Amino acid sequence: MAGSGEDDDKPERKVPTAAVTYEVTGSGTADITYQARSESGKAVVVEAATLPWRKTVAVPLGRQAIVSITLGEQGGEARCAVAVRGRHVQGATAAGEFGRATCSGALPREPGAEEGEG
Repeated sequence: MAGSGEDDDKPERKVPTAAVTYEVTGSGTADITYQARSESGKAVVVEAATLPWRKTVAVPLGRQAIVSITLGEQGGEARCAVAVRGRHVQGATAAGEFGRATCSGALPREPGAEEGEG
Protein backbone atom coordinates (compact mmCIF):
# COMPACT_ATOMS: atom_id res chain seq x y z
CA MET A 1 0.00 0.00 0.00
CA ALA A 2 1.39 3.33 -1.03
CA GLY A 3 -0.58 5.77 1.10
CA SER A 4 0.73 9.07 2.40
CA GLY A 5 0.70 7.72 5.94
CA GLU A 6 -0.21 11.12 7.36
CA ASP A 7 -3.37 9.90 9.06
CA ASP A 8 -1.70 6.73 10.36
CA ASP A 9 1.62 7.94 11.73
CA LYS A 10 1.20 11.53 12.90
CA PRO A 11 -1.03 13.18 15.48
CA GLU A 12 -3.56 15.69 14.23
CA ARG A 13 -1.61 18.60 15.72
CA LYS A 14 2.14 18.89 15.93
CA VAL A 15 3.05 20.52 19.23
CA PRO A 16 6.54 22.09 19.43
CA THR A 17 8.59 20.62 22.26
CA ALA A 18 11.93 21.02 24.01
CA ALA A 19 14.19 18.24 25.31
CA VAL A 20 14.06 18.01 29.09
CA THR A 21 16.27 15.74 31.20
CA TYR A 22 15.10 14.73 34.66
CA GLU A 23 17.64 13.16 36.98
CA VAL A 24 17.29 11.72 40.48
CA THR A 25 20.45 10.72 42.31
CA GLY A 26 20.85 8.92 45.60
CA SER A 27 20.47 5.32 46.66
CA GLY A 28 17.57 3.00 47.27
CA THR A 29 14.22 3.81 45.70
CA ALA A 30 11.88 6.77 45.35
CA ASP A 31 8.50 7.48 43.78
CA ILE A 32 9.07 9.87 40.86
CA THR A 33 6.45 12.00 39.10
CA TYR A 34 7.39 13.98 35.98
CA GLN A 35 5.90 16.00 33.13
CA ALA A 36 6.42 14.63 29.62
CA ARG A 37 4.84 15.21 26.22
CA SER A 38 1.20 15.47 27.13
CA GLU A 39 -1.15 18.12 25.85
CA SER A 40 -3.57 17.21 28.63
CA GLY A 41 -0.91 18.03 31.22
CA LYS A 42 -1.01 14.58 32.82
CA ALA A 43 2.13 13.58 34.67
CA VAL A 44 3.92 10.24 34.45
CA VAL A 45 4.38 8.36 37.73
CA VAL A 46 7.18 5.85 38.36
CA GLU A 47 6.69 4.00 41.64
CA ALA A 48 9.68 2.67 43.60
CA ALA A 49 12.19 3.67 40.91
CA THR A 50 15.69 2.37 41.60
CA LEU A 51 18.16 5.24 42.04
CA PRO A 52 20.05 6.71 40.32
CA TRP A 53 17.35 7.39 37.68
CA ARG A 54 17.50 9.57 34.56
CA LYS A 55 15.03 10.26 31.75
CA THR A 56 15.04 12.63 28.78
CA VAL A 57 11.62 13.50 27.37
CA ALA A 58 9.96 16.02 25.07
CA VAL A 59 7.84 18.60 26.91
CA PRO A 60 5.48 20.99 25.04
CA LEU A 61 6.79 24.55 24.80
CA GLY A 62 5.21 26.99 27.22
CA ARG A 63 4.66 24.26 29.83
CA GLN A 64 6.54 23.70 33.05
CA ALA A 65 9.18 20.96 33.17
CA ILE A 66 8.66 19.40 36.59
CA VAL A 67 9.85 16.36 38.50
CA SER A 68 9.00 15.47 42.10
CA ILE A 69 10.39 12.74 44.29
CA THR A 70 9.04 11.10 47.42
CA LEU A 71 11.18 8.85 49.57
CA GLY A 72 9.74 5.81 51.31
CA GLU A 73 9.39 5.13 55.02
CA GLN A 74 13.01 3.94 55.15
CA GLY A 75 14.03 7.53 54.40
CA GLY A 76 17.45 8.34 53.02
CA GLU A 77 18.44 11.19 50.77
CA ALA A 78 17.86 11.84 47.06
CA ARG A 79 18.42 14.83 44.80
CA CYS A 80 16.37 15.82 41.76
CA ALA A 81 17.58 17.98 38.90
CA VAL A 82 16.00 19.43 35.73
CA ALA A 83 17.88 20.42 32.56
CA VAL A 84 16.15 22.09 29.60
CA ARG A 85 17.93 21.66 26.26
CA GLY A 86 21.02 20.49 28.17
CA ARG A 87 21.10 23.49 30.51
CA HIS A 88 20.66 22.86 34.25
CA VAL A 89 17.78 24.93 35.60
CA GLN A 90 17.06 23.63 39.12
CA GLY A 91 18.00 21.05 41.73
CA ALA A 92 16.61 20.12 45.15
CA THR A 93 17.19 17.50 47.85
CA ALA A 94 14.75 15.26 49.72
CA ALA A 95 15.82 13.71 53.02
CA GLY A 96 14.35 11.61 55.81
CA GLU A 97 11.30 9.44 56.13
CA PHE A 98 8.84 10.21 53.30
CA GLY A 99 11.06 13.18 52.31
CA ARG A 100 9.92 15.16 49.27
CA ALA A 101 11.52 17.48 46.75
CA THR A 102 10.34 19.13 43.54
CA CYS A 103 12.40 20.60 40.72
CA SER A 104 10.95 22.64 37.89
CA GLY A 105 11.86 24.95 35.06
CA ALA A 106 9.87 27.02 32.58
CA LEU A 107 10.16 26.15 28.91
CA PRO A 108 10.32 28.86 26.26
CA ARG A 109 7.02 29.63 24.55
CA GLU A 110 8.46 29.66 21.01
CA PRO A 111 10.76 27.27 19.12
CA GLY A 112 14.35 28.52 19.23
CA ALA A 113 13.68 30.98 22.06
CA GLU A 114 16.22 30.81 24.85
CA GLU A 115 15.45 30.97 28.53
CA GLY A 116 16.43 34.20 30.25
CA GLU A 117 19.57 34.46 32.35
CA GLY A 118 19.09 34.16 36.03
